[in-house]
Amino acid sequence: MTLTSELKNLKDIECPDGKCVLSVYLNTDPADQDQQKGEWKIRLKNGLKRIEEYIEASGTKEELKAYKNLKKQVDDEIAGNRSRLAKSIVIFGSDHEDLWKVHYLQVPVETNFYWEPKPQLEEIEKIQEEYPRSGIIMPNNDEVRIISTSLGEVLDEWNYEFDSNKEEWSLNEGIASGDRKASGASHVDKFQQRFEENKHRFYKDMAQKIEKMKKTNKWEVMYIVGETEMARSFEDVLQTKPNGKVTKNLNNAETSKVLNEVFK
Repeated sequence: MTLTSELKNLKDIECPDGKCVLSVYLNTDPADQDQQKGEWKIRLKNGLKRIEEYIEASGTKEELKAYKNLKKQVDDEIAGNRSRLAKSIVIFGSDHEDLWKVHYLQVPVETNFYWEPKPQLEEIEKIQEEYPRSGIIMPNNDEVRIISTSLGEVLDEWNYEFDSNKEEWSLNEGIASGDRKASGASHVDKFQQRFEENKHRFYKDMAQKIEKMKKTNKWEVMYIVGETEMARSFEDVLQTKPNGKVTKNLNNAETSKVLNEVFK
């Protein structure tokens, strides 16, 4: 479940007596000048240690025991998922209601550690303002990949292909690129020629689908990612002009890499 969909439930969590929720915001962005030598490891260690010292000085034995269990979970989680590190990690943990939520985000956060009666969500609200629900449109000739994202996480993803027989865009249907190549070079040439001759009209049809998706998925901003000519061609037919553009062909790239390029 994405962090966006979890927010409502997180807001309802509160310890009946005292502090019992650990909230961790850890910036692991390798592009950050302060992270060139993995300084996040020191900040993680120091941040968790300060909370432990605070509880030892003013908390109960039960509280300290609960916190130490959570601290170990955090250490184990991060140590076992180094390959998933992106720009930041957000963790909410508590023995209360068996709370344990971990999110590896493609957007940066300010490193902070909290031990409070409720999950600390102010940082998330700040990120929502900077990285609202967004649609990433990736045209590549007769294929269009679309990613719906919020808070640097993927909410949904679609791949449309152009069906040359029906002359319409189909979701995971129609004639795939590999099938066209298998049918012979002359077929590919004829298809590409016809698509180029009618690209504006075909892209305009797809753009209408995008506008409907924007409304359905509540995108506040949109980005176009693709080679210069295709990105420009698709931008020309969109009713809603994109808020940003990345002129690279990333259609076959991992989703995490796409988000990283868009949210640099």
